[in-house]
Amino acid sequence: MDDRRGFLMITNRQVTHALSFDIEDWFHLVEVEATADPATWDTFPTIVVERTREILDILSEYNVRATFFMLGWVAARHPGLVPMITEHGHEIGTHSYWHRKVYELSPEVFREDLQESIEILEQYPGVKVHGFRAPSFSITPGTEWAFDVMKEVGLDYDASLFPASRAHGGYVCDVQPHALESPNCGTIAELPMSVMDAGPFRICFSGGGYFRLLPFWFIRRCFEKSELAGRSSVVYLHPRDLATNCPRVPMPLHRRFKSYIGRATTAKKLRRLLGQFKFDTCYHVLQQHDLLSDGAPAL
Repeated sequence: MDDRRGFLMITNRQVTHALSFDIEDWFHLVEVEATADPATWDTFPTIVVERTREILDILSEYNVRATFFMLGWVAARHPGLVPMITEHGHEIGTHSYWHRKVYELSPEVFREDLQESIEILEQYPGVKVHGFRAPSFSITPGTEWAFDVMKEVGLDYDASLFPASRAHGGYVCDVQPHALESPNCGTIAELPMSVMDAGPFRICFSGGGYFRLLPFWFIRRCFEKSELAGRSSVVYLHPRDLATNCPRVPMPLHRRFKSYIGRATTAKKLRRLLGQFKFDTCYHVLQQHDLLSDGAPAL
């Protein structure tokens, strides 16, 4: 069976994949000393509005909706950004306020951060925040209290678990969208990141540096295999992933490679995916898995 016949056969299953973007600026990089202090963020040049607009233009070309997990700090600094996203019919989620790793916070500090981000996002007409994605997928074993906090502040789903080993995260869990039991507050819908088994290893293929580094034929094959299993994949990208003119600051060589490799390929790969597979917001993908209530949510 050649690739094209296999693709056509698989897409007839009508699996819908989740399309998401973590809206932060280029300097919101974890553990990079030159950009670590929030007091300096206002001094850096910004790319987030320009590149978010590019993302919106691409999605409009394909008439596709996505979830935009917004950093509260970015929404406060660029007050026109949330309306620019919602006027295209996209979902708004929270990516925290200060972009701090969850496993480095106490439950009390995490709650304050999460509430601050939700309050600033929900000040915009029609916006209701349903979902959260942790910076750097930083919900790890031992921080399950974070699910209680999410429930307590009124969130319906989480998209933070990364079911493979990685530098700042990693959490063994079902690779399918599933209901997750919080320690004290009942269940919350979970949309884990997508991985593909390759021998003894699990490889992420659909977001961030993995998406930039891997060739498109491999990414497409992973989507096809997910569809054969009836499983939705999750794309996650950042505005900086499309920024070929992204500013640079001193950082270790391995971080520089991971941060800048393949930026010129991102927009083309994204367009090819949107033209070959079916995508929707995280909320609606979880609805299709019967993990959230029916009916379109508020933006």
